[in-house]
Amino acid sequence: MENQTVSLHRVIKASPEKVFRAFADPLAYSTWLPPYGFICTVQYMDFRVGGKYHMTFINFSTENGHSFGGSYLEIKPNEFIKYTDTFDDPNLPGEMTNTIWLNEVSCGTELKVVQEGIPTIIPVEMCYLGWQESLEKLMKLVEPEIPDA
Repeated sequence: MENQTVSLHRVIKASPEKVFRAFADPLAYSTWLPPYGFICTVQYMDFRVGGKYHMTFINFSTENGHSFGGSYLEIKPNEFIKYTDTFDDPNLPGEMTNTIWLNEVSCGTELKVVQEGIPTIIPVEMCYLGWQESLEKLMKLVEPEIPDA
């Protein structure tokens, strides 16, 4: 199987702690991770090294969904996350590895994302577009500073 990979880089106007929390909190994660036109349900998420997660992306137009899950391999709070993704659908074989780096910079957080092992049936450019949309949603979640009432 060909090793399809996407790499993305963003500078986000929010602290590494806030960005990290958007990955660690199941409700926050389900809000920004699915690309536009999809909703996400999280069946479980044990965000710790060795912990597992399972979720479903649902196409809002067709109501069809695809489920996937994986394990957290490495976590360094506010700095680094590495986890796997495996689709439940046998037509999407293999295991993807996602590596996330968070680095504090003068205006917030430098974020780097690498996703490796994308199944060949998924066009890598579509995966890249999906990640771009997800990261736009992430920025819209974490960048606003909304004071308590």
